[in-house]
Amino acid sequence: MQDVMVIGIAGGSGSGKTTLAQNIKEVFNDEIVILCHDYYYKSNEGIPFEERKKLNYDHPDSFDTDLLIEQLKKLKENKVIHHPVYSFVEHTRMNETIEVKPAKVIIVEGILIFENKELCDLMDIKVFVDTDGDVRIIRRLLRDVQERGRDLDSVINQYLSTVKPMHEEFVDPSKRRADIIIPEGGENTVALEMLLERIKNFIKY
Repeated sequence: MQDVMVIGIAGGSGSGKTTLAQNIKEVFNDEIVILCHDYYYKSNEGIPFEERKKLNYDHPDSFDTDLLIEQLKKLKENKVIHHPVYSFVEHTRMNETIEVKPAKVIIVEGILIFENKELCDLMDIKVFVDTDGDVRIIRRLLRDVQERGRDLDSVINQYLSTVKPMHEEFVDPSKRRADIIIPEGGENTVALEMLLERIKNFIKY
């Protein structure tokens, strides 16, 4: 019998994948841990701040996906991990880490998690949240300004120069690896109920 279930939730920036993951987490609490790909942005600590602001953070190379894979494997082996903490204000990793204990269900969430085959192969269910581009950019604007201390012009410039092109080149094509495609993410209650039922059945046994 399988000991741990790994669910991948991917989709474009602002698609609702984080909402979907949190809605699942709220139901099962300690039975579920969430690993966000965003935790694993490379540190870039040797690069001056003004240069860090200009980096392309929507390309697969901006992530330390090897570390995510390593730590996901440890969790599946029932080992404690300490994942990095990334500052979206400073555009670098912080000194502290966060302890994560093993759980029956692990959700891996991020825009580019299906782009990496080795990471995909560790997942039992792959969900792609497919949301209209206009909705995604509005959500991203609100999040980056309100939660990440960004100004409106910088968010729009980043969206046009890197977010949109990288979505078209890497994120959208990666949905071919998905088992399930969900329109509107956390707002899709039918899809949420289906996932919750699948998880309930797994945890019971």
